[in-house]
Amino acid sequence: MSFRITYSVLDADLSQLHAEFDKALSGVRGKLGAEHPSFISGEPWRGGDLLDSRNPANQELLGRFHRTPLSEVDRVVRVSREAQKKWGATPWQERARILKRAADLISERRMELAAIMTLEVGKTRLESLGDVEESADLLRYYAGQLEEAQGFVKPLARLSPKEDTRSVLRPYGVFVVISPFNFPLALAAGMSAGVLLGGNTVILKPSEETPWCAEGLYQALHDAGLPPGVFQLVHGEGESLGAALVSHPGIDGVNFTGSQPVGMEIHRRLTAQSVRPCFLELGGKNPAIVCRDADLEAAIEGCYRSAFGLSGQKCSALSRIYVHEDLKRDFIAGLAEKARATRAADPSLASTYLGPVINDASVKRFERAVAEARQGGTVHAGGGRPQLEGALAQGHFVEATVVEVPHGHRLMRDELFLPFVGVTSFQTLDEALHMANDCIYGLTAGVFSRKPEDVETFMDRAEAGVLYANRRTGATTGAWPGVQSFCGWKASGGSGKGGCGPYYVSQFMREQSQTRMG
Repeated sequence: MSFRITYSVLDADLSQLHAEFDKALSGVRGKLGAEHPSFISGEPWRGGDLLDSRNPANQELLGRFHRTPLSEVDRVVRVSREAQKKWGATPWQERARILKRAADLISERRMELAAIMTLEVGKTRLESLGDVEESADLLRYYAGQLEEAQGFVKPLARLSPKEDTRSVLRPYGVFVVISPFNFPLALAAGMSAGVLLGGNTVILKPSEETPWCAEGLYQALHDAGLPPGVFQLVHGEGESLGAALVSHPGIDGVNFTGSQPVGMEIHRRLTAQSVRPCFLELGGKNPAIVCRDADLEAAIEGCYRSAFGLSGQKCSALSRIYVHEDLKRDFIAGLAEKARATRAADPSLASTYLGPVINDASVKRFERAVAEARQGGTVHAGGGRPQLEGALAQGHFVEATVVEVPHGHRLMRDELFLPFVGVTSFQTLDEALHMANDCIYGLTAGVFSRKPEDVETFMDRAEAGVLYANRRTGATTGAWPGVQSFCGWKASGGSGKGGCGPYYVSQFMREQSQTRMG
């Protein structure tokens, strides 16, 4: 292929890509049902208590993964602490080299990794390949930050000629990284890379929904030459294993992406006895504003792609649309038409745009939301479950849904993580901005307007960490490493510095002032 698969690919010749993906998918299917270990101290660990990973599209068994029991947590932490002493003293050039080599291995293995992801998450081919490509780019981009900063050693001023003073960023120690199901490689890789490049060690606890994808990251880092114990992979549920890791006194910090309630509970646990760094990315309820003079076709396309890509299971997904009252009828009609034409189907097929949601709990959340929309508003498209045949009838499929509800409705405030978008109207841009900002979350936001002054007003006043204007490829989605920093404001984040951005790696190091007298 002569182009890179990102989340913003619109028009390209994909015939070669699909042929390569089909070949990789066939190879992955030949491995289904196998048992997979956790990885502790550089060695596979098998204990007999198995976690099943199933395809959300048809419930086929993909693999069985050995849980790490709570009785092993002390050893896992001890191994990480011992490994960190040597890893923290490893020259920064070597740390960067290993991470860049891992990025190359991910790129080389991208078709197999993407095929696994499509089966395990229910992502379409392009979404899965975008995730894998982003994983490799994140490792390269973050390694570049370490190289550009020359290991984060900076000379300072001196009070006397014999004084040598400098600021040095040093590692914290051991980090627990808890990654979500929706970007099982990109987020696990990016979160871990920042920690590792800072000289810390990682205990990765991936979502119990996507353990197979996490194994691909472990193998790339292992094969790139990362020393044993520097990156350990443990499997289990967040309520048990995750909680035990976060509460362990030997942990120096946590990097978490997931829901706001879970993130706040992690923060409380981690800081109950001492101050420890806790980096949180906690979802969103992301708005788009469609102004009176907007390019209607571009606005409909951009909102459609952001609302229904990955079945709405992105923290950056569009879930609230504020459209000028003069455009409301035509906008809703156009968006609803596209939603009705979108058929949920097997995500491993090249023709599929809308795959399943991740589990039965998501389906039930969808059904409750639709019932509330029918009571308090209007369902313009979707609202049901598609009638699929064969094994797909067992899958977690729901329809792309467009509803019209007032701004104050719960469905315009609570994160749903579904292919479900609410629409309401406004009269002035001031009113639209007030409604867009009237939310606890502040992750992404978008605007469609032909007036530069309205775009600048939006950029100045929108309360979110990632802003887009007139983006046909995604009104609120599609951030890429080194292109758009991905930073949550308000309840959407806990650091003020975003992934994919230039300040990420330095967060995982603490400053030390060093003075030497000659």
